[in-house]
Amino acid sequence: MPELPEAEIVARQLRKRIIGATLKDCWVGRPDIVRQGLPTVDWYRGARIAFIERRGKSIVVGLTRDQETRYLVAELGMTGLLLFRTPHPSYLKHTHLVLSLDGGREAELRYWNPRRFGRVYLLDHTGLERFVARRFGCDPLKVSWEDFREVVRKRRGRLKALLMHQQVIAGIGNIYANEILFRARLHPYRTASRLRDGTIRRLYDIMRAVLTAAIRDGGSSVRDFIAPDGTKGRYSRRHRVYDKAGQPCPAGCGTTLRRLRGERSSFYCSACQRR
Repeated sequence: MPELPEAEIVARQLRKRIIGATLKDCWVGRPDIVRQGLPTVDWYRGARIAFIERRGKSIVVGLTRDQETRYLVAELGMTGLLLFRTPHPSYLKHTHLVLSLDGGREAELRYWNPRRFGRVYLLDHTGLERFVARRFGCDPLKVSWEDFREVVRKRRGRLKALLMHQQVIAGIGNIYANEILFRARLHPYRTASRLRDGTIRRLYDIMRAVLTAAIRDGGSSVRDFIAPDGTKGRYSRRHRVYDKAGQPCPAGCGTTLRRLRGERSSFYCSACQRR
């Protein structure tokens, strides 16, 4: 958390409000939050924000200056947020980067991350290509059905682990993996490579439908997530199984939802999602 839908909401709000703005200044509160490129920070002062993209759960801000383009990549990690303003004084403590802006709809952009699992990278074009190639697999909302089928066929591990493997499928985390698998009636421990084409197709369609619906509802505000403008996502109201162990199955089968404990807890219905 945040996952792909939340990162997409962040990217869309940033596109509307800060593209075309000039980065007047860049305050770094913790040098260790900038994993790469800190010595180049002066280049970014005076650069213009030209475009913003989402890659997996990360945000790529492209800046131009003197016919050169460089990039600021913000990993949201488990608790990272990009905010236009401080919603509460308590957020000041864990604000590690502040971009002061001129010429856009917002005066600043803040990177807040209390647990610091995410980082910020300042990269040139070559650095960005290496970063993307190393970190991100296919995008669940852009990958074709044929390519997705091949991805699933080649993986002998557990299905949920595949959905959350960022170097294979970028952007899905624990919340949406649980929701997708329940709707697809697939057990988290099913072996991916053993699925038939019809089942893979169902998984593909539901994956895209869940992520698209979550984006439409502003993402899921579970624990910390708020959008840059301070609004909360509404999709958590539509969660069917995530963090609902002990509750009745929402499909009405009469079974109680269970929790599988592992690196990330899985929530499922043993009747609807047979192994």
